[in-house]
Amino acid sequence: MTNFTIHDILYEDNHLLVVNKRAGDLVQSDAEGETGLEDAIKNYIRRRDNKPGDVFLGVAHRIDRPVSGAVVFAKTSKALVRLNEMIRNGEMDKTYWVVTESLLPDEAGTLVHHIVRDGKTNRSHAHQSPKKDSKEARLEYRMIAGSKNFYLYEVKLLTGRHHQIRAQFAKEGAPIRGDLKYGAKRSNEDGGISLHSRRIAMIHPVKKTPLEVVAPTPPHDNLWKFFESAAAGASRL
Repeated sequence: MTNFTIHDILYEDNHLLVVNKRAGDLVQSDAEGETGLEDAIKNYIRRRDNKPGDVFLGVAHRIDRPVSGAVVFAKTSKALVRLNEMIRNGEMDKTYWVVTESLLPDEAGTLVHHIVRDGKTNRSHAHQSPKKDSKEARLEYRMIAGSKNFYLYEVKLLTGRHHQIRAQFAKEGAPIRGDLKYGAKRSNEDGGISLHSRRIAMIHPVKKTPLEVVAPTPPHDNLWKFFESAAAGASRL
């Protein structure tokens, strides 16, 4: 069950709503009837604003169920159409934080792979060269901080492929903490993985003004607390 509260709202106006999704929550309700954020937010707005009819809420983009962080919803059809167009054109800047079990070969760089999605296992495989039905996947990364056993990377997606960060980091020998599907040694206590949609920046689709939203990391995870503090200290240097 999705436990959405007012405290999960990072930004809201007449056209947009940005929410800090918790690891384990679905963005949209599934075929088995489990409630996702979309329906939970609709119910919240209906009660809060005393709306008698249906509440419009469009899903502009999705993040995987075990992933936490910022998700953008459209509150008007005008905003949804423009958001979809912006995403197609690469006009939404999405930055992720990733905690890995191992170091990547370089502290910063670009990863380019060719990803094949396996619908039967809901898993993507990253390859060094093109394969049948593969799609090119590109991302930029830089290491922000490290601890005794884990490392924090900031990632900017240049393409939007299925399980892209998870598959590409695993291919490079640095599986994401808690991501058993892609080679992590053990699961996280909350059942999620240490991949967080940290920042979304764009030109507002209706107001045409710059908008930047930063999502705090999961509050009950001590490693995330450590890395958030370490990242803040590094940015002040």
